Amino acid sequence: MGDKAAENPGPQIEVPEQYNLAAHFVDRHVAEGRGGKIALRCEGQTLTYSQVLDQVNRVGNGLRRLDVREEQRVLLLLPDCPEFVAAYFGAIKMGAVAVPTNTALRAPDYAYFLDESRARALVVHASLWPQIEPILGARRYLRHVIVSGEPKAGCLFWDDWLGEQSAALEAAPTSRDDIAFWLWTSGSTGFPKAAVHLHHDWVYCCENYARGVLGIGPEDRVFSASKLFHAYGLGNALAFPFHVGATATLYPGKPQAKVILQKAHEARPTLFFSVPTLYAAMLQETDAENPYDLSSVRLGISAAEPLAAEIYRRWKERFGFELLDGIGSTEVLHIYASPRAGRVRPGSTGQPAPGYQVRITNEAGQDLPRNQVGDLWVRGESTAPYYWNRHQLSKERMQGEWFLTGDKYYQDEDDYLWYAGRSDDMFRVSGQWVSPIEIENALIEHPAVLESAVVAHEEENRLLKPKAYVVLKQGWTGDDALVQALQDFLKQRVTPYKYPRRIEFVKELPKTAAGKIQRFKLRGDVSKTNTDAA
Repeated sequence: MGDKAAENPGPQIEVPEQYNLAAHFVDRHVAEGRGGKIALRCEGQTLTYSQVLDQVNRVGNGLRRLDVREEQRVLLLLPDCPEFVAAYFGAIKMGAVAVPTNTALRAPDYAYFLDESRARALVVHASLWPQIEPILGARRYLRHVIVSGEPKAGCLFWDDWLGEQSAALEAAPTSRDDIAFWLWTSGSTGFPKAAVHLHHDWVYCCENYARGVLGIGPEDRVFSASKLFHAYGLGNALAFPFHVGATATLYPGKPQAKVILQKAHEARPTLFFSVPTLYAAMLQETDAENPYDLSSVRLGISAAEPLAAEIYRRWKERFGFELLDGIGSTEVLHIYASPRAGRVRPGSTGQPAPGYQVRITNEAGQDLPRNQVGDLWVRGESTAPYYWNRHQLSKERMQGEWFLTGDKYYQDEDDYLWYAGRSDDMFRVSGQWVSPIEIENALIEHPAVLESAVVAHEEENRLLKPKAYVVLKQGWTGDDALVQALQDFLKQRVTPYKYPRRIEFVKELPKTAAGKIQRFKLRGDVSKTNTDAA
């Protein structure tokens, strides 16, 4: 690849050769006099940075007493709660590798995760025990199971185990380039794979994006609807606030629109993180009346899927604050391109964040002119060096300093990025490329449509035509008349060959845990995935 990427150096970030992620994000605040500052709020429980450090140290000591060694994996199967924070930082601080894992899966999925990670220890919440108990006996590498919530026969009980450990722990002398944690990512094909992340990675996300774009500071209060087991949520609700000494509110339950609105109303956050699907659902919850006060929020952040311009406009009109729609990935760890406050162009994912460069190329890796759709590449210091146990894929996607995202984009003359779709979601109609996102963004402007997904459908003549799956707002009925109305509506907004010849009304769309629509499932490509990890 030639190199025409615009320079966007960002702040000078100096990470010492000997560096432990947990010491920076937890110990540092106590050492610098912020031990009494509230770090976490969760379901009536409040923990200061000193109390978090106490738990982190006890976890680290407990793992060492179980003979968990440096670089061995510790699988975390926990809801968003203080136990997650202690287990994540505790494993990293003693030199092990933390592996957060989706809490909404099935027993066979967890068997795969345990075997693939070769986890020496598992920390699991009792609510997930029915999915874990049947698979424990056949796990080759697993030696210890620690259960929180309530005791389980044959396992260590979190409360007792923690109470037996020392609250003093010196951080393992890890280097900035040692492995600190894994994050699972499934993309659209195959079993989930682990993006391997290093001790220094979070610092670059925190300085370049959280501070450089969001302006996060110690007085901020953050609340994220996205969960800690996912890269987006892990940054939102843990890395970002703990980098600057801010306060995070955690919610362990399922992110449903009404509950998230109520939690945000109560928590009074200044930074609010969610995904487009949930933003749309929250708007529907407030259509008739709006009892929720979000006036404390100075910025809302959206990621995982592109945010439709119509959702942005409706949200800002109703709640009064901007939504910054960014693009990120598990491999790059968090958002690497985003609008800036006051400079949002609805429908765009903004400009590269400080410290990140992007390029758009054709299939041969040659840079494309402005306003031409191509493959999006990104480089930045937070990018994972490789996928665990995926040598060929690592070579294909991680080429030198550059990562091939799998997204189709174009960049305008002002460096704003515009999403055209995933590479494997694009298709041709009448010889012309069709971007599902263009049709979906047009559909959501209709007052009946809550959300939609567009895929290629093979007609009887073997030609591909667009097909739309539509979730309706409350009070609307999906019938032939509405199909015709939606088609007529679209013909006024997209070129004629792009309008869906078929429209099917569904109750919900298949999504990953991060809120990404799984269009391959709508196409019927069930062989492409085995587990929803991302």
